Amino acid sequence: GSEMCIRDRQNEKCVMVIDKNLPLGIIANTAAIMGITLGKEMPEVVGANVTDQSGNEHLGIIEFPVPILKGSPEIIKAIREKLYQPDFQDLTVVDFSDLAQGCKTYDEFISKMGDVSESTLQYFGLAICGPKKKVNKLTGSMPLLR
Repeated sequence: GSEMCIRDRQNEKCVMVIDKNLPLGIIANTAAIMGITLGKEMPEVVGANVTDQSGNEHLGIIEFPVPILKGSPEIIKAIREKLYQPDFQDLTVVDFSDLAQGCKTYDEFISKMGDVSESTLQYFGLAICGPKKKVNKLTGSMPLLR
């Protein structure tokens, strides 16, 4: 709603935590897919289109940086579990798992997800956005993925 639009950007933070052991292509794919979902969930963080000196238009991008942090499957899993707690309900969370990555169609994803327990999912990555304090509490000490 409109209250989202006036949320103070200085107090907002978005990060992605991705399993550093994954092949580069899967890391890139995980970041791309989570980023698309974030854009759908939070359209207000995407800026206006811009025009270069030659007059060519470039579509707007997110208005603030999104650091990619280096995680392990265990760390990502632990953060995902915490994000289900009431304290963190105001954060926007996108996850991408081995189950999602292995599906050929969205229908297959829906039905397989309905049949597995959360504890069996292996997360490739998480995107977390919301109040800076809470995001930092969960990910503040994690190194950047380089």
